[in-house]
Amino acid sequence: MFKKHPKGLLAAALANMGERFGFYTMMAILSLFLMSKFDLSETKAGYIYSAFYFSIYILAFVGGLIADKTANFKKTILAGLVLMAAGYLIIAIPTPTPVPDGQYVFMLILCCAGLFVIAFGNGLFKGNLQALVGQMYDDPKYAKMRDSGFSLFYMFINVGAIFAPFFAVAVRNWWVGSHGYGYDANLSELCNRYLRGALTPDGQASFQSLAAEAGYTGADLTAFAREYLHIFVTGFHYAFAVAIVAMMISLVIYVINRKTFPNPSAAKQASGLANDGGMSAREIRQRLYALFAVFAVVIFFWFSFHQNGLTLTYFAKDFTNVSNIRLDLGFTKLIGVELFQSVNPFFVVFLTPVILAVFGALRARGKEPSTPRKIAIGMLIAASAYALMTLGSTGLPDKADIVQAGGLTDAEKVTPFLLIGTYFILTVAELFISPLGISFVSKVAPPRYQGMMQGLWLCATAVGNSLLFIGAIFYEKLSLPVTWLLFVIVCLTSMCLMLAMLKWLERVAK
Repeated sequence: MFKKHPKGLLAAALANMGERFGFYTMMAILSLFLMSKFDLSETKAGYIYSAFYFSIYILAFVGGLIADKTANFKKTILAGLVLMAAGYLIIAIPTPTPVPDGQYVFMLILCCAGLFVIAFGNGLFKGNLQALVGQMYDDPKYAKMRDSGFSLFYMFINVGAIFAPFFAVAVRNWWVGSHGYGYDANLSELCNRYLRGALTPDGQASFQSLAAEAGYTGADLTAFAREYLHIFVTGFHYAFAVAIVAMMISLVIYVINRKTFPNPSAAKQASGLANDGGMSAREIRQRLYALFAVFAVVIFFWFSFHQNGLTLTYFAKDFTNVSNIRLDLGFTKLIGVELFQSVNPFFVVFLTPVILAVFGALRARGKEPSTPRKIAIGMLIAASAYALMTLGSTGLPDKADIVQAGGLTDAEKVTPFLLIGTYFILTVAELFISPLGISFVSKVAPPRYQGMMQGLWLCATAVGNSLLFIGAIFYEKLSLPVTWLLFVIVCLTSMCLMLAMLKWLERVAK
């Protein structure tokens, strides 16, 4: 599989697995953690979630600037790994739950500070490692394999992402189970609402029933609500600690393999690329304009795709029957809506060889689509995923209705295969866009701006992530079909914009 690729590709992918492990840990549990610990609504948790993912990607531009200015990509990447581990440590330390009134603001600021440290470390790490991978394919011997190289890189870094939600859920559920309680997706929300006196009579009856099902045999629901929240959220804190272990493994892999990675500053001096390889000012401008155009378009995709950690997670919690999704590990039985976050990276690993084989067969016949055309196709595929959600959600009650009722019974919820099918289609779309977009940037970016342009690709992701909260507002205020239809329209709009620029982008890429 790696025979025709540079030696450092596999090492770079393995070094990136820890970052993906932490990223998907956050995708799986961050919004639910914020809602449980700080008694936040879906919309307010969505604001913090959006800001965090915005920061992760916008700070990649800062990281790219630092690496380009210092011409020291390797030390910048190393600093990023250390900072990410420190950030996870900050939010892994258990603090009181429910949060005392006098400590609420401090605890929320402390949590956000930990998230910022993670985001800044990610900014130093992610884009610069991608730039190093791109440098490997500047060698003419490997140039034609650039797209497939980035696809393989993307596949292997997602191996860590497959296991992250399983470990996060396993640790949390083990901690809850060790205190004699069972897991229920809606129970922490009901606990918070009971403590602030916001339950309707129907909601209180549902809360009392769920408390009994979770293993509570007493009569003091206030004591139960406080105890369950403390145990439940402490399990989340310990789940974040697992990401620290993953970061340390990535750090060791990176340090051991540093010598296999290219040295961009030395490469520039040796090949005269300090002046962009003799490119004219006009060509440089055209390349930058093309990149900026692509960056603007993919904002729409990331706004839609990263709903998998927000509105799609809310849908899994509120409307999806997960009672039959159990995995017995001996020390704990895994059950939780967060397990859906493993579906996407699993499909990435499973589908990448298939898609590479298809592209390879088309390449052999001279019919492989250009990278910009592949990205446009990916936008169409993403639209079809949300079209499936639109159809599958027709007839379901609104969020406001189930809040009044205290939740839906398992019989009233939908099959998990609706979300699994959606994630499958979204993953195919992702494989047409994310690794190939990174490849496009590494190919088109003028040499002196490689770190910065990889950072700007991630900045486009950041802008899309900053808009994620709009999905949470739609989810909480409007009907489900209207919510998913928003993303159908957004993805189709981005596809049309990409097709309108197609000939120009193909010309610049050549």
